[in-house]
Amino acid sequence: QVQLVESGGGLVHPGGSLRLSCEASGSTFNFEIMGWYRQAPGEERDLVGLKYNDGNTELHDSVKGRFTISRDNAKNAVYLQMNNLQPKDTAVYYCNSQRILSPSSRTLYWGQGAQVTVSS
Repeated sequence: QVQLVESGGGLVHPGGSLRLSCEASGSTFNFEIMGWYRQAPGEERDLVGLKYNDGNTELHDSVKGRFTISRDNAKNAVYLQMNNLQPKDTAVYYCNSQRILSPSSRTLYWGQGAQVTVSS
């Protein structure tokens, strides 16, 4: 069974930085997609960004220029470097890994969530 364990959340002032880590364990997969989503209180879970096996990256417009996603496939890990954090970034951040089974079928795995709070 795949488990995704996150670390690195915390409280920062506006303009600060945090780095989230996510490591998959329990099984070894070549995840086609690894990335991050976030969910603020009372809001839907929204995409932050995804990193594909071919090296391509997809980032939400709200974080472009501030956040960077990287992968270490040998460690089955994905990272989120967050710079110039703002109060609007406050949310629970969820690691996500996806195994594509077919063009219309995929299996999603989720981390436990890491709280990121940006406040003055």
